[in-house]
Amino acid sequence: MPVFDLQDQLGIDIDRWFLIQSGKQPFNRPSVCHAFEKEWLECSEGIGQTRAKKECRLEMEDLTECINMHKMIKRLVAISKQREKLMKEGKYTPPDFHSGKPETQP
Repeated sequence: MPVFDLQDQLGIDIDRWFLIQSGKQPFNRPSVCHAFEKEWLECSEGIGQTRAKKECRLEMEDLTECINMHKMIKRLVAISKQREKLMKEGKYTPPDFHSGKPETQP
């Protein structure tokens, strides 16, 4: 226990600043990537940075994918390119509500 607890005296919590998703969230709901960050923290706790980079690589990849969404964006781009290709070939016609036309009522 420190002699002078500066964080407590100033009313700040610097430890929470180091974590991405652990800050206060609106309506006290967990953030989107909170589960991935929790898994990474549980894996890397107490083993050191060097070992954590090797042993917790999968958890870190999941966390960075959840935050940055690089793989998801690549998938969406590939899907839209395939859709455009099929539309040019005439093998696919989008539904009316995708082209801005009102939906017909049954």
